Amino acid sequence: MGKRSSRQRPEDAGPLAAVEAALAGLRGRSADDLDDALYAAASTLTADPAGPEAVGRALLRAAEKVVRHAWEGGWQPADVARLVRRELTAAELRFTVDAVAAEARRYAPDTLSARWAAQLAELEARVWWEADDAFLEGFAGRERLSRFEAAACGLGALRLIGSLPRIGAAGPLPGAARPVGGAGTGRPAVAVEPRMLTRIRALLAKAESTEFAEEAEALSAKAQELMARYSLDEALLAAHATEPVDGPGAWRIGVEGPYEAAKALLLDAVAEANHCRSVWSSEFDFSTVVGFEADLELVELMYTSLLVQATTAMRRAGDDHHARGRSRRTRDFRQSFLIAYAARIRDRLTATAAAVVAEAAGGAGAGAAAVPAEVLPVLAARDVAVGESTERLFPTTTSHRLKGRDAEGWARGEAAADAARLR
Repeated sequence: MGKRSSRQRPEDAGPLAAVEAALAGLRGRSADDLDDALYAAASTLTADPAGPEAVGRALLRAAEKVVRHAWEGGWQPADVARLVRRELTAAELRFTVDAVAAEARRYAPDTLSARWAAQLAELEARVWWEADDAFLEGFAGRERLSRFEAAACGLGALRLIGSLPRIGAAGPLPGAARPVGGAGTGRPAVAVEPRMLTRIRALLAKAESTEFAEEAEALSAKAQELMARYSLDEALLAAHATEPVDGPGAWRIGVEGPYEAAKALLLDAVAEANHCRSVWSSEFDFSTVVGFEADLELVELMYTSLLVQATTAMRRAGDDHHARGRSRRTRDFRQSFLIAYAARIRDRLTATAAAVVAEAAGGAGAGAAAVPAEVLPVLAARDVAVGESTERLFPTTTSHRLKGRDAEGWARGEAAADAARLR
């Protein structure tokens, strides 16, 4: 992250207290009077005789506290940014990213988990301001806002972040991460081997870009086969490890509208085929996928690719639907398309993974004779561990039934999944 936070100065006590009082006054406000309260608080802050430098420092100090509280409540950078993007303005989202960057500078890089660090990089969360004294002026100038508007922007973002409920943790807090395998840890590495990951990514990238259904079918099928073989190798390696191995973990994967229910169904299909469980939190725009580390990485990769393929196929089908005199901009057509696509993909991914296991357990194919006889019990034990972890994280869940309401959309979705069949 680069720069360290400056120490709190005695003259900052007043502005910091004013920021915290403003945030406390904004909690629980109805939508009808929130704007008035927000602007009143911002007006009071920017009129502080301590000046914009102290107000800027106070905003950052308050932001660090609010953001850390969100992390302790189970939230992660991508989760918070997703909700702010949905509920607030682009400027408030950028303030949120700055708040995350300000809080992140407290930690040494090696105390952040790889996934946490990746989320910071994806958000481009970095301390761009030279000193905290210059933050408010710098932010206002960058966003082309007055100081008053910049303060209101910051308070609005922090109000939302501070109101987030506690949710289940998904990984270690920043500052508390430890190595997850490899040299010197005494445990086998669990991240996907880079060369294998590169091959799978290349296959899926080609599947996303090709306009030929048969080519996409072959490329996606090969990617799923490699994923299943790698997962099997990881399970057997863990079973023969002489040191303790990590159990299942949890990753959150964004599932945003439109058609978020159908997208969550597609993610669940990919997770199920790859020895993971997926639980959709519709109010927060994400699903939590529970599984072993290597499987989780591959699930996210395959889901992202299939979502691109499904969206492209849906649009092409919609264009054809429209060309024959019917409106392609019907929600029922597109929702039905994606539900059918997810259902058919579930069958095909599961069949591909099962074929790999059956081949290994039967000793058929190149190199399969070296696979130990306990392959099935090992996989069964890992499935039980994943199930138990999911139940601990989500003791109460509700099933959600989706229905396709457009027959042609359903048929087109199944056809698109068939065109990308994975066997």
